[in-house]
Amino acid sequence: MNISDIIKKSQNGETFSKEELVQMLSYAPDSFESYQIMAEANRISKELTGNMAEVHGQFALNLAPCPSNCKFCSFAMINKVFDKTIEISPEEAVQKARQFEKENANAIYLMTTSIYPFEKFIEISKEVRQNIKPETVLIANVGDQSMEKAKKVKDAGYQGVYHALRLREGIDTGLDPEKRKISIKNFQEAGLEVGTCVEPVGPEHTNEEIAEMILFTASINPSFSGAARRITVPGSQLEAYGMISELRMAQIVAITRLGMPRSVKGNCTHEPCTLGAIAGANLFWAEVGANPRDTKEKTEEGRGTTVEYCNKLFDESGWDTFKGSSVYFKKKAGTFVSAVNT
Repeated sequence: MNISDIIKKSQNGETFSKEELVQMLSYAPDSFESYQIMAEANRISKELTGNMAEVHGQFALNLAPCPSNCKFCSFAMINKVFDKTIEISPEEAVQKARQFEKENANAIYLMTTSIYPFEKFIEISKEVRQNIKPETVLIANVGDQSMEKAKKVKDAGYQGVYHALRLREGIDTGLDPEKRKISIKNFQEAGLEVGTCVEPVGPEHTNEEIAEMILFTASINPSFSGAARRITVPGSQLEAYGMISELRMAQIVAITRLGMPRSVKGNCTHEPCTLGAIAGANLFWAEVGANPRDTKEKTEEGRGTTVEYCNKLFDESGWDTFKGSSVYFKKKAGTFVSAVNT
């Protein structure tokens, strides 16, 4: 299959096989073929959204050394970046959520480490929900949950969750990949939309691995998919591999868009960049507080970006930014296909 065949197949709305995705991933990031794929991904994303991108805001409820020991995460105990536990109060959580509302973030994410007490998360979430606008979209970024706890997340006022099966889950992490898949199913069956991502991509990941993950994210019919590169944590076991370039990340973002069904409007990338936006990314995140890619306790003093900055990047890339509650999380939840057994 040549590049003309690939573009024609995409324009016809046909699905791509693993072998075809691997072929696309095998092109040099700066090749004619890759730029064609990026242009097609940009066309799809803009057509599905009317040229409207979204900026979501995320803040952390805690910062703590985490025993899950994801090798790519600055919270991991094995990486020895942080040695103390910090938790914000319900009042601080409300303040941060209101600030994101004021900045016109399209959705607000509350993030915790995997060991944060679940009942405390629910308690603070309810406090936040009661003190922000009814139409504001709340998204949970938490660890694996049972069906019972997934329902409690829904009842606390969340419309959706961010949950990803990470590349080399169970190898580069202390978490069970099957449990990650089951949690996604639990969230969806509890009535929550799931946003996900092909992440965190490093130079060591093969095209076959990336293609398989693209197909997995497509199989769960998410609110958004996309791709994000791994940010090097100094002193970590993965530091020796280095990082992929923004151009390679943009290429993967574009191929992920081609690999998604058209029911998936959102195509994210992180961290925010114009190359990603040009390649079809229509979702960025602004962040405050703890950040698993940062060595600063407050990422707004480090790698974190603001809603205003993300809006500017989209504007520089030819995108308008949507004003209002996220449309990506207005899909019908409970549409998990069969990824638990893939």
